[in-house]
Amino acid sequence: MNLREYREAGKIAGEILVYGKKLIKEGENIGEVTKKIENKIFSSKAKPAFPVQISLNNAAAHCYYTPEMGEVFKEGDLAKLDLGVHVKGFIADNACTVDLSGDDNLDLIRASKDALKEALNLMTPGSKLKNIGKAIEEVIVGYGFKPVKNLSGHEVEDYNLHAGMNIPNYDNGNAAELEEGQVFAVEPFASTGAGKVEEGKDSGIYKVMGLKKVRVGRDVLKYIYENFRGLPFSKTWIKDFDDFKLNSGFRFLEQNGVIHNYPQLMEAKGEKVSQAEHTVVVGEKPIVLTKV
Repeated sequence: MNLREYREAGKIAGEILVYGKKLIKEGENIGEVTKKIENKIFSSKAKPAFPVQISLNNAAAHCYYTPEMGEVFKEGDLAKLDLGVHVKGFIADNACTVDLSGDDNLDLIRASKDALKEALNLMTPGSKLKNIGKAIEEVIVGYGFKPVKNLSGHEVEDYNLHAGMNIPNYDNGNAAELEEGQVFAVEPFASTGAGKVEEGKDSGIYKVMGLKKVRVGRDVLKYIYENFRGLPFSKTWIKDFDDFKLNSGFRFLEQNGVIHNYPQLMEAKGEKVSQAEHTVVVGEKPIVLTKV
């Protein structure tokens, strides 16, 4: 583990989350806000660890907007802003929830935030995954909501956003223990609905599933791997090809399973979801990297 790079990534991610949160306002073009946040990351001493996600209301994750979509924030929206950065492959991932209804969703937001606080205190060597999940679940249920059980926090490693262990949002019975120096993105989701998500439409967030020789799109694939390695990316980030070559290459790579288009993740009953997230280093005194 390279703590210096992790600390730098965490500082940048935390500061840009604060910046992005301030941009979420009624009437603003969601894609323009996304673009501003990504440009802020690209102009920093870091790079995006994945495309900036803004998921509204019953959408929990994997929602990616471009300015051309024309979608705007509306009164009453509950927006989850999830962003990550990396410094030389060392990743920091964080998220928050913004309520454009005033105080209608205050307890729902508090449920995920307080569950996160409780979980972070348990990110110590020897802590069992099931006990962390139980603590998250108890806080969220205490507010009268349900944790989203089929979403979880995740271990991060060099150029690997979802590595090794997952941090459950409920007591899943997993007695595996944390070890000193592991790095995790811990992200409780609280829901007014079923406590689970289902796959929706394609998000426009992609990932290379495996390198192999291809007849079409090899230059595009080479560009993707050299620039993003194994990290998720957006097609809008690729500038070195004309539209025909880019679109035909993407189509071939996707059809042949070389790249994967993540689906949006939607609350199963169409109900609201809140999210809170920090990246933390496991230790006797856990180091919360993204705390500003």
